[in-house]
Order: sequence, then structure tokens, then C-alpha cells
Amino acid sequence: MAASDEGYQHIEHGFEPVFDQHSRVLVLGSFPSVLSRANAFYYGNPQNRFWRVMAACLGVPVPPNAGDPLASGEHAALDASIAVKRSMLLYGGVALWDVIESCEIKGSSDASIRNVVPAHIECITGAAPIEQVICNGGTAGRLYRRYLQERTGLPAIVLPSTSPANAAWRLERLVERWRDAVDWGAL
Repeated sequence: MAASDEGYQHIEHGFEPVFDQHSRVLVLGSFPSVLSRANAFYYGNPQNRFWRVMAACLGVPVPPNAGDPLASGEHAALDASIAVKRSMLLYGGVALWDVIESCEIKGSSDASIRNVVPAHIECITGAAPIEQVICNGGTAGRLYRRYLQERTGLPAIVLPSTSPANAAWRLERLVERWRDAVDWGAL
């Protein structure tokens, strides 16, 4: 492997999109982080604010992450955490996936993404009445415009990333911006 290739890995996405026949808004990230890949579900880094932002937008309690203490005194299991998050999205009319099906990447760095194979977006748009596409961050927005927008025929609203790397946006400001972008109550 050449020195410029050091640290890169070819990674397949590894888990399915979340959607059903009632999903009207599609939220797209770029590609799962190392923690998300390890948990086999979206936004697995507890520092990522995605689940807090979505819960606020949908007007529901924040779903627990794996290991969070529950009212019963037990800790949330990974499968239970995923099930609650999936239910919250579907109840709210939200589909969730990533723009990239596979790529070469260094760790979780969006800036290192190369050799992109885009997601087969038609599996969602062919089955759900998607009216709006939201991209979680600038990288997802650029990749969506490059690889998927022509295939969906839908422009995307690019919102500030919920990633902990986007420290310039406090949680309250993120929630306000995400809330203002979509009429979440109409879903």
C-alpha cells in the first residue's frame, strides 16, 4: 500500500435504511462512523446530537443509547435502543440512511472519503412517498448533489451536522435550525 493510502480502509455500509410506506422526509448522513459501524446502527457515538435533535423536532422523549440507565435501574441494551430509535423515526414519518454504500475512509473522517459507491436510493424512493430530503452536514449535501439528486429528482436541504466535530453549533441552535427546516408536525 502506498504511503498516501496509509490508514485507509475499504468499508461497506453494513446495515439497512430505516423507512416504511409512510416516510415523507428522508434524512441522509454521509457514511457511518466507526462507532456506528460497531453498533450496526446510525449515530452510534453518544456525543453525536442527532437523536436529541430528532426527538426535539418530533416532540418525543430522547431515546436511550445502549448502556444508558433506565427508570428500572437497568441499562438499555443495544437492541432495545435501536428499536426505540427506529420506532421514533417511523412514527414521525422520517426515513434515515446514508448517501454512501461503500467507500475508502480513514476512521470516521468525512474529509478522507474517496472511491465512493453511492447508496441505492431507489429502494426508499420507490417504496415511500418522500417529499423532502435533508442532508445532515455539508459532506452529505455535496455527496447527495453529486451522486443521488438526479436519481431522486428532489433537491436537498443541507442542515448543520449533528456531529460532535461541529462544535460551533450548540445543541439548542442545532434544534432550532433543524426545526425551522421542516414542518415536522405535518408528517
